[in-house]
Amino acid sequence: MIEGGSQGSSRAVWSVASLVHELAETLLARFSTCAVRGEISGFSRASSGHCYFNLKDADGGSALLRCAMFRRAASLLDFSPADGQLIELRGRLTVYEPRGELQLVVEGMQRAGAGALYEQFLRLRAQLEAQGLFDAARKRSLPAFPRSVGVVTSPGGAVLHDVVTAMARRAPHVQLVVYPSLVQGADAPRALCDAIELASRRAEVDVLIVCRGGGSMEDMWAFNDERVVRAVAAASMPVVSGVGHETDVTLCDFVADLRAPTPTAAAELVTPTTRECLDQLAASASRMARAVQQALNTHSQRLDRAALQLARPAQALRDQNQRLSLLAQRLRSSAGHAHTLRRARAVQAQLELKRATDRLLAQRRQQLDGLTTRLQSVDPHRVLARGYAWLTGPGGSAVTSIAQIGVGTELRAVLADGAATVQVTDVAGPDAR
Repeated sequence: MIEGGSQGSSRAVWSVASLVHELAETLLARFSTCAVRGEISGFSRASSGHCYFNLKDADGGSALLRCAMFRRAASLLDFSPADGQLIELRGRLTVYEPRGELQLVVEGMQRAGAGALYEQFLRLRAQLEAQGLFDAARKRSLPAFPRSVGVVTSPGGAVLHDVVTAMARRAPHVQLVVYPSLVQGADAPRALCDAIELASRRAEVDVLIVCRGGGSMEDMWAFNDERVVRAVAAASMPVVSGVGHETDVTLCDFVADLRAPTPTAAAELVTPTTRECLDQLAASASRMARAVQQALNTHSQRLDRAALQLARPAQALRDQNQRLSLLAQRLRSSAGHAHTLRRARAVQAQLELKRATDRLLAQRRQQLDGLTTRLQSVDPHRVLARGYAWLTGPGGSAVTSIAQIGVGTELRAVLADGAATVQVTDVAGPDAR
């Protein structure tokens, strides 16, 4: 949004993207979940699995609502949508920003008339999904070779017989533990929770199958109960859901660590066949036999080499003596060469030291001669030898000006070869020179 305007106006000016985004947020806050009934028009399914269609009123009104149903939600449908079908949708309103169009993101679809039970299913699914119970990150992998398998189902139904038959055929060595429970009716959710909690508490099975046969949504509603879903999520072992037929979907399917299309398929998914186990054991035994044989061959070769070495101790001793002699010779040669090298380095260092000393003495003699010359140049006796005299007054102070003397003043004159006492007879200024 752009704030301000010309001539001090405080009017807010939106950018297109900001306005469309704000509208989408407002719709999401107001219509986070909503249900709508209408007739399908222009239905199409993309290669990605996403479905796109329009929804219009069945009475032929002009209102039209664009709808998008993504692959995950479409995969849960138990019928094939087509133009002209009267359906009930549950989803959330939003704005498709690239075109600024209102659309409904469909999370669930049912034929019109399925009743409030399906709406309750969608609402509870959305609630539990928001709490993270269906996250893929929390799902556990099944054990590759379970020793015991638990089954939570009705003890009197055909489902248990199918599971027992499948396991007896595939893996008779796997122990089967049955935790009987009701699977239909008002008391079924509590019974299912008790059976699952009993299996977790006893911890005697490696994987647990929760299953029942097919039926209507009302028949299987116990497996949509929030208590059962949370019991499956809290189970201490991996849980496989095998409820109903392949097209039947319950909330237990979403929370379970693995969903099987049928109870028999659940039994097949949790247990590898005896033949597969025997084949893997045979393959492992073959690999172990090859590894042991290879290790035996390697150690046999090492033993043979050691035996050959022990069979010729004299030769080994001669080889060692020869090696020691060679090392001693190399040591002596190395020591003599090192001594010669150090001696040559010492002679070279001595020569370099002598040359450095001679250069230093020559420099010092040259400096001394220069200082001597300078000292001689300021020697007072040399000055006096050129005819100058050094005059001192009666007090012994040097006379440097006529102002210090007068007529009759006695002075001491120091010459190059002696001294004399003189008396001033005349004093003249600079002009008298």
